[in-house]
Formats: sequence, C-alpha cells, structure tokens
Amino acid sequence: MLITGGKVYTGDDAPAISADVVIAGDRIVYVGQGGAQKYQAKSTVDAHGHIVAPGFIDGHSHPEKWLNDPDPKMRALRPWITQGTTLLFMGVEGAGTPNQKDQAEKFSRTGIGPNVLPLVGYGVLRSPTGILHSESRAATPDEMTQAKAQIRKGMCEGGWGLSVSLFNAPQSFATTEEVIDLAKEAAKYGGIYHTHQRDEASYNIGLMGSTLESIRVGREAHIPVQITHIKGLGPDVWGMAPKVVDAINKARAEGVDVWADQYPWAGASAGIEGMVFPIWAEEGGRAAVLKRLDDPAQLDRIRNEGAENIRRRGGPESLLMVAANEEWTGKTIGQMAKTWGTTPVDAVIRIVRTDATGGGVVSFAISEDDIKVFMTQPWITDSSDAGANHPRLYSSYPRKYEKYVVNEHVISEQEFIRSATGREADYLHLDHRGYLRPGYFADVVVFDPSRFKQRNDFVHYDIPSVGMDWLFINGTLAVKDSEPTGALPGRTVAHVPTPGTCQ
Repeated sequence: MLITGGKVYTGDDAPAISADVVIAGDRIVYVGQGGAQKYQAKSTVDAHGHIVAPGFIDGHSHPEKWLNDPDPKMRALRPWITQGTTLLFMGVEGAGTPNQKDQAEKFSRTGIGPNVLPLVGYGVLRSPTGILHSESRAATPDEMTQAKAQIRKGMCEGGWGLSVSLFNAPQSFATTEEVIDLAKEAAKYGGIYHTHQRDEASYNIGLMGSTLESIRVGREAHIPVQITHIKGLGPDVWGMAPKVVDAINKARAEGVDVWADQYPWAGASAGIEGMVFPIWAEEGGRAAVLKRLDDPAQLDRIRNEGAENIRRRGGPESLLMVAANEEWTGKTIGQMAKTWGTTPVDAVIRIVRTDATGGGVVSFAISEDDIKVFMTQPWITDSSDAGANHPRLYSSYPRKYEKYVVNEHVISEQEFIRSATGREADYLHLDHRGYLRPGYFADVVVFDPSRFKQRNDFVHYDIPSVGMDWLFINGTLAVKDSEPTGALPGRTVAHVPTPGTCQ
C-alpha cells in the first residue's frame, strides 16, 4: 500500500514533510520521497490535500460495551475509528479486569477494531463483589494481600498498570496509604498509575490537594503517574490551572514521572447520582442509597449536601440531562425543577429514584482558560473519555483540531499530532507504535484538514465526525473513503513486565 502526496507528520517534534508512506503487511516499510519508484504498490491512496500521521492514541475511554458486543459492527468501534483512534486504553477508572489473559484471548478470537491497552482496575477489587467490598473503611491486611495478588496476576498477564477513580464510591473510601501500597505492587512489574483524581473541584481535599496526592503516590510508589482527563471542575477552582501546572512541573523536576491526558470539552459527563449526591450516601450500592432516601434525617442531609454540590458544578442550569427518550431529555436540572414545581436537588432525587445515572448528565463546569493552560503543556496527551451520552464519543479529535488548532490557534498543527501520538508512546515506552517510521506497526491516519469536523452536539451526540478519509490499523484499512470497512484488525497490546518479576 502506497500513501502518496500527503503532508506527513511522523509523530515527533519535527515539522511536516512532503513524503510517501509505504505499508507492507502490518508494518511501515518506508517514509520518504519517491516511494512509488522504490516500491511496486498493489494499491495507492492519493493523499494530496490530506494530513498523514500516526494513528491517534486515546489515553482514557470506555469501550468495554462495544468490545464485548456479539455484533462485529459494534466491535469495530465506529465512534473511535472515524475520528482517527487506532490505540486506546481500556479498564480506566478502576474498571480493568485482572484476568488479562482471558480477555486478550477473547478479543483475539472475536476480533476488535482498534488496538487496546488494558489496565488492572482498583474498582474491580473495591466493589460490592470484590475483595475489598464497598464499605467505607480501610482494607484489612488479608484483603490487601489478596488485592496485591490480583494486581500481580493482571500485571503478569499484560496489564499496563493500576487504574483508579478515587472520586467515585467505593474507591473513594480508600486512604492514600492504601492506594500507595497497591501502586507499589503495580510498580514492581513496570506498571503505571492511571488516576481519576480524588477531587477535581472542591468536594473534599480540593483540586490542589488531589493533585499533590497523585504526585505523592508517584513519588512514594516509584511509579509513573497519568492524571487522567485533567481539569478544574467548577467555579470554586477556575483559574487554578497554572498552580496545578507549577506543582506538576516541580514534581517532574524532582524526578517524579507525572503526565496527564485531557479531553477538549468544557462539559464533563457522569451519572447524576455520583455528580450530586455526597459520597457517604453512596456507600453500599443502590439499595442502600434508596433506603437512605426513605429516611427523613438522611434525606435532609442528602438535600443539603446535594444542593451544595449543584452549586459547585455551576448551578442547576449548568447540568444538562442527556438521556434518550426520557421526560428530562435535553433539559437542565433547573428546567426540570420548574416543570415539577420543586427545588433542583429534589428534582435530582426524583430522577435518582427512577435511575441512578439519570441516563447521564453533562456538567458545563470547566473553564476554557484552564483548558488552554493545560493543553499547551509538554506533558499533556490526548483522550476522549468516550463512552456514551456525550459528543466526545464521536468527535474529540476533530473538535480539538477545528477549535484549538484552526479557529483559536491555541496549539499548532504539529503539536496537535504530537500530543495525540508520539508523546503518549514515549511515556508508555510503546514498542514500535506512535510514530511513522520504518519497522513500526502501520497505524496510520489520513484526514482532510478542511473537512475534519464534528457534526454532533450535547443532545444529538451520536452523529459521526467527518474528514477521516482513510485509517489503517496494523496495516489493514479500517476506514476507506470515510466509511468503516468492517475490518477487525485490532490487537491487545500487552505490557511486558519488568524482567524477572513474574517468574
């Protein structure tokens, strides 16, 4: 396969070049001038007017529903591949299984679209059915021993590290010391610490306190840290991005290997219960939550603290309900409160009684100024946080390109490619991925910069983006002439443990 005539970015800090890219099998064999003269190609992609670059690496997403679906069209991951993703993390926010071998064998047997980087999840261990259960208490020594054994299993079977979400119950019940102890286990095998921070706002220890906690885990566990979907959430912490950047730069200068990924959206997404209810109210799972709502004393506490959490998120008009086919679809919490003749927090309680997530809610609580401060850092990589009920599922990369490169000139075109490709590959020490170089796996995007755009919005979120005209995954065309081919060339890219640790 010859890709000719394109504007080629190789994934490093170098400017674009005019070059041909030649693919044979699952590898790139040539990048340079005169590819047509050096190689006889069976097929040619005319990339004139297009950008040719390494496939995009998504540092935080939620593809599990698609990857495990019996329908091969779902497993192709159309939302991801049509915006250029060829490699993505799975098992984020504590959701990764320790049974990495079984998972990889399943994907190999059934076939998947993009390549995946699996994580070992803390949330699987601290859950109602896990080793550490879901009570608000410290783990016992025996539970910690069992948890470490599961982390060892997952790491020795190819996991890339420990993923956590210390904001969400029951993971939020863990002490910092418990997390450090488990992160040390992942570090033995060369893993990373992939963290949704304990607080991105002012819920408990605050954005700065949470950032310092993440840095402390990295320092004391001697483990690389990826602060995932970094942000300042809510007006209480708007404008703090420079201080967070200073803290991370200081830690990096002191030898702590800290990185962060970011999505290009001012609207964050989550379930309504987790966004508004206090953490203590979520202990024990949904049955316990509903029981508390029937207790007048606890209901009053939930109302008072929930009202404060709505304020933290920018108020009831900043919370947009995005469920499909519900009474509240496309309405804010403020609008639903007026419709029902109640307070905003009671509107939330009414929705939670029906559905713990409410079908999802978008919180417009992120400052554009803070987004730009983080986006320009040399340790920032890209992510979508794609899962459901948010336009980021289909449009994170085209949005970043159109808004922050073309329209607002926050970053350059080269920096856009760098943060989406080679930078994450460098941090993870990926084997022959993340760059357009001979011998590297042929994960390649070919997109039209004049057409690379999002078409969806926060209510009509399931509309694919446009402009990604060709996409190669392991040398196979996954997108051709802007349409998915149905191919399932993806692989589980397993982490190789530190030599001698898994014998």
